[in-house]
Amino acid sequence: MPEDTTTHSWKDGIFLKIVNILVFFLFLGSNIYTVAGPGDIYRNSKETYLTPAYWTFGIWSLIHLLLLGYLIYQFTDSGKDVIIDGIGWRFPLLAVLNAVYVNVWASGHYIVAFIFALLVSSAVSHIYYIVKKHHRSKNLGDELFVHLPFSLYHGWTTVLIFLTGFEAFGRNAYTHRAGVWTKIFVFLALFILEATAAAYAFSSPEGDLAGAIAITWSLFGIYAHQSAHGSSKFVSISALVFAILSAFWIVTSAWKLYQSRGTRGILLHDEERAPLVGGH
Repeated sequence: MPEDTTTHSWKDGIFLKIVNILVFFLFLGSNIYTVAGPGDIYRNSKETYLTPAYWTFGIWSLIHLLLLGYLIYQFTDSGKDVIIDGIGWRFPLLAVLNAVYVNVWASGHYIVAFIFALLVSSAVSHIYYIVKKHHRSKNLGDELFVHLPFSLYHGWTTVLIFLTGFEAFGRNAYTHRAGVWTKIFVFLALFILEATAAAYAFSSPEGDLAGAIAITWSLFGIYAHQSAHGSSKFVSISALVFAILSAFWIVTSAWKLYQSRGTRGILLHDEERAPLVGGH
């Protein structure tokens, strides 16, 4: 069969590539300002019984770094296939929605921010579905600059929905003690996050460890902040238990993945030896 020698010019889809670069820096700038700005919003946002330690939000930096690689990768043949032909204009839409969400949240309009958190999560979910279902990873570039950032992003936006929801509708931990209903809702939120991490870890034979790690990181962040502030022993202990469970699912999935790859290697060696045995 003749080999496919089709190549793409770096100019293919150049308008979308330029737009991706522009909206990325708008998206990145919104998150940088919330950290480096005079208000330091991650330390001074509304205090709830689900608020994580400020360092939890450092996951934005990792996502941004990987998406910077995404911008460069779009100029390669493989990147053009998945980014320009696959994801297309969904990334600029995501960047705009994310910028609006961050700025509305930073200004303290938590109900509006909650609505945009849902929109951001929906946009990420759409990209995540396209990447996972129609553009399986073919090389390291696909894995590192497309699959990994959107897996992290997808898991992280799931956490943001709960964090923003508690800021919009939950009690202020500085002014109200945690009542029965508050503890119930916090427990349910933590349980759902842990269950979602497990679903990521076992979503396929390979699992989606990045999404699970994003949620587990957040659960440990919630535990760290709640235990440090002594707001509620029930909340902090629940967060710790669910964080440990979530970490257990990650380790279990990683071990199964390691074993399955080892098994495939053994089967491959057996197949390679089979003709020699038969010929003998």
